[in-house]
Amino acid sequence: MSELILFWHRRDLRIDDNIGLAAARDRSPKVVGVFCLDPQILERDDVAPARVTYMIGCLQKLQQRYAEAGSQLLIVRDLPVHAIASLAENLKAKAVYWNRDVEPYAQQRDEAVSNALKEKGIEFSSFWDQLLNSPEPIHTGIGKVYTIYTPFWKNWRRKPKPAPVATLANAENLTAEEREWAQAAGIIALPTAKDLGFIWENELLLPPGEKAAQDRLGLFVDRAIEAYQEQRDFPYMDGTSMLSAALRFGAIGIRRVWEAAKEAWEEARSDRSRTNIETWQKELAWREFYQHGMYHLPSLATGPYRPHFKNFPWDNNEAHFQAWCEGQTGYPIVDAAMRQLNATGWMHNRCRMIAASFLVKDLMIDWQWGEKYFMQKLYDGDLSANNGGWQWTASSGMDAQPMRMMNPIAQTIKFDPEGEYIRQWLPELRSADPEALVAGYIREDLCAAVGYPQPIVDHKYRQREFKRRYKQQKQLFS
Repeated sequence: MSELILFWHRRDLRIDDNIGLAAARDRSPKVVGVFCLDPQILERDDVAPARVTYMIGCLQKLQQRYAEAGSQLLIVRDLPVHAIASLAENLKAKAVYWNRDVEPYAQQRDEAVSNALKEKGIEFSSFWDQLLNSPEPIHTGIGKVYTIYTPFWKNWRRKPKPAPVATLANAENLTAEEREWAQAAGIIALPTAKDLGFIWENELLLPPGEKAAQDRLGLFVDRAIEAYQEQRDFPYMDGTSMLSAALRFGAIGIRRVWEAAKEAWEEARSDRSRTNIETWQKELAWREFYQHGMYHLPSLATGPYRPHFKNFPWDNNEAHFQAWCEGQTGYPIVDAAMRQLNATGWMHNRCRMIAASFLVKDLMIDWQWGEKYFMQKLYDGDLSANNGGWQWTASSGMDAQPMRMMNPIAQTIKFDPEGEYIRQWLPELRSADPEALVAGYIREDLCAAVGYPQPIVDHKYRQREFKRRYKQQKQLFS
């Protein structure tokens, strides 16, 4: 009789190119999946309904994939330290396998589960799967963590990238008796997002599951990747991969993604195309840069990297924050971005930077307010990427050139020159003169007629004031 291996899924909701799952299958054909609905995560106040909806959809697809492979995915709902150890003990599992995570809570959780399994005499093994290169071997010449992207990229790109691993196949399922043991351990039917208290009525931009992610990757590589650098910053274009949610939940393996980019680069017919493809590869490296940073510097999850931001004199005007959240600031590009986020659970990356810069450097509201609001809305919300992006924009993070300020009008002229994106998300301004719309000079009578606000702050004045406060804070820590 084959020994039973439980594979604990977390951010790897697929059976293809899953390093830990492949290792479990190499050891034994009797591999059964388990996913734990963790109240420590689901009961937080920064969980997006769209994100939970996408996750549940991925779990539905994952259950189907396990059935096709001859096994099954079990669902439990409790603290993992209790649920995983109890299930493994009841099923008399030989071992529990899982893939590692960089987030502080995940590392604490995994240590607690490891100790619980150890007490019960159950083996466990963990693997790096969500990164092309794990955090430990990527460091500076003196063994320090990289806090600047460019040298990180130069080192990271030289490291060998692993090939995709085999898809789970020809697995063995639980016996009838073992299914009874699993029931006694508290397995449940997969609930809906609504069952968990999360309501998301809108369509998801990327359907859940492995196939949808693989199809989207194929479409991107066939159509958009060779113009990625040229189109990625224009929010009205379909110039990005749209794979962020799939990568966040592991509906697609990062090795599959890298392999596709590498093949596209090798098949490219011009230096221009190869430059565009390399730009996308650099974005995958940015993802790992932020994850490596979170792994080595867990304090990033709760505060700024730069010490002079710990007591920054923010205004934190509640009315201004609410106007920003609702897309009612009087700056069309900012408002369009926020309304896209609220309606779709996603925002174009260029617009994430613009909206974040406006909140921090025009409204002078603590970047952590915006970071949290994004996590409450984004269906691709990821702690490392969201935190890294907000700290980069706020000038509080790991960056060689921290003082960046984005003029929303200049950004509109450059990246939405005809106002296409603005008109899509601000339908009340569709009748505005395009040149005036882009330049931010919308007639007061038109704004009054359609209920659109005048600018709530003066950008030039607020820019000068932020610089003054920033300089003052730096002097305090010099």
